[in-house]
Amino acid sequence: MTPGFVLTVNAGSSSVKLRLLGHGDEVVEAVDAPFDPAAGDVESVVGAIAAMGAADVVAHRVVHGGTRFREAVEIDAAVLSGIADLVPLAPLHQPAALMLMSAVSAARPSTPAVACFDTAFHATMPLANSTYAIPERWRVGHGIRRFGFHGLSHDDASRQACAVLGLDLQSARVVTCHLGSGASVCAVHGGSSVDTSMGFTPLDGLVMATRSGSIDPGAILWLIDSGISPGDVQHALEHESGLTGLAGTADMRLVLERAEAGDEQSALARDVYIHRLRSLIAAMAASMDGIDALVFTGGVGENSAEVRNRAIRGLTHLGLVIDSSRNDDGAGDRELSAATARTRVAVVGAREDRTMARLARQVILRR
Repeated sequence: MTPGFVLTVNAGSSSVKLRLLGHGDEVVEAVDAPFDPAAGDVESVVGAIAAMGAADVVAHRVVHGGTRFREAVEIDAAVLSGIADLVPLAPLHQPAALMLMSAVSAARPSTPAVACFDTAFHATMPLANSTYAIPERWRVGHGIRRFGFHGLSHDDASRQACAVLGLDLQSARVVTCHLGSGASVCAVHGGSSVDTSMGFTPLDGLVMATRSGSIDPGAILWLIDSGISPGDVQHALEHESGLTGLAGTADMRLVLERAEAGDEQSALARDVYIHRLRSLIAAMAASMDGIDALVFTGGVGENSAEVRNRAIRGLTHLGLVIDSSRNDDGAGDRELSAATARTRVAVVGAREDRTMARLARQVILRR
């Protein structure tokens, strides 16, 4: 029997999103429980889970699966050990996921649990797209390669966009833009990831709220040689860069408002963000030898008509044209393409939970 109700567990920096999904992936219950991974306090999470309805399976989001976990798996002692081994690659997220797995298991010991990995969606990338041009001793000995992240979101966004636009997922070439505090783009061809903007870590690629995105590695070496410690460089790139480093705020809404009011630094931040976004959308299209649809999701992608408009304004050579009335007005999952567009455009809500539920059901059915 196919598992019907799925409880999804998705940890953030200060809370955990709990969603109970029904047979049709409708959200039956939604709870955002306080959760401080650094403090290890899971009592509020356990209480929230205990108060929620029954589920046939629990699906946990795990940021990093490394090269071992290329698909979702049922959680057992060996899987927990494997996830723990990857803590050095995701020191902020991996311990939080492990804490929540333990807490949920204690609250619902008889309910099977599945780990869904953000990196697994990108395991289908060709070697040419996932390999760095560095010495073999680093590639093999240290496992340095492009992993990619936000996979659960890119997976769902491509599927939902094809449904909205009436495209065949199995043949469509879709560029998905997950634009939130973290941000990445992905080339999805036939439902599989073939390229993405993030690399070995989530620092690579687009300009983000507090992360730099791509930067010449020579500049990093120069900063360290100049006396700045590696730890300080890492902290600055993770927490003091991106929109924050350019405009003094991580909030895109404030950046756009201040830019409109004439603030030069905010205008620069906006323009750098859009330049990088346009460049990487075009790069993703090149990875698929073309593009059939572009989709926006995530907090910025869903809510900022201006970001969508400015990005597409520089991509008309790819056949992208949006209808301003569709872009500026309306809500929910919808098409934004103008009648003259050769390439379709959509905006969809970020629903990682929907992908997690689908993957968890598949794992349980394979038992």
